[in-house]
Amino acid sequence: MLSPNARAPRYFVALAMSGVLLVMTSCSTDDRFGLGQRYPVSGTVTYNGNPLEKGSISFVPDDPKGTGASGVIENGSYTLSTGGEKDGARAGKYKVIISAKEDSYAKAKADFAKESKGADPGIVPRQFLANAAANAKSLIPVGYGDTRTTTLTAEVKEQSNTIPFELSDAKAPPEPPKTPAKGRGRKGS
Repeated sequence: MLSPNARAPRYFVALAMSGVLLVMTSCSTDDRFGLGQRYPVSGTVTYNGNPLEKGSISFVPDDPKGTGASGVIENGSYTLSTGGEKDGARAGKYKVIISAKEDSYAKAKADFAKESKGADPGIVPRQFLANAAANAKSLIPVGYGDTRTTTLTAEVKEQSNTIPFELSDAKAPPEPPKTPAKGRGRKGS
């Protein structure tokens, strides 16, 4: 018979493995964990006839109680995820938003080096990264990246889905309206 001390490592290994199995199964496309049945969604994104090199894509559900999905665009291709890596999206209708901005890290690094008198920054402070990201130039018309103005839609069906998007300057949606910053312009402020 094993002593209690000899059983303890087996117990902890079993406990740890059950956690690993829980995480692994939560990435599946079935509904055991309450995310809803998901279906594979992938496709291509072009801009003015050329593959969009980089960006992000989000499927925003028409149903306010629905669950959205998102993905990264690389070399003109994307795959959606809802709750796990590339696990797809739930069936339904969506508005689609696509954003692509210039790389802001190099700008943040240069701004920090300039302010710190040319020292080579090992780590760029967060405020420089945030400022550069906020001011990064959009590589596509910004109307595609806002739920209020995007003209892109998609329907995910209960099957494997391949959904291409063709963006262009000629068919670009209008720019989203500017919204005033919160806390500004109020009386008594």
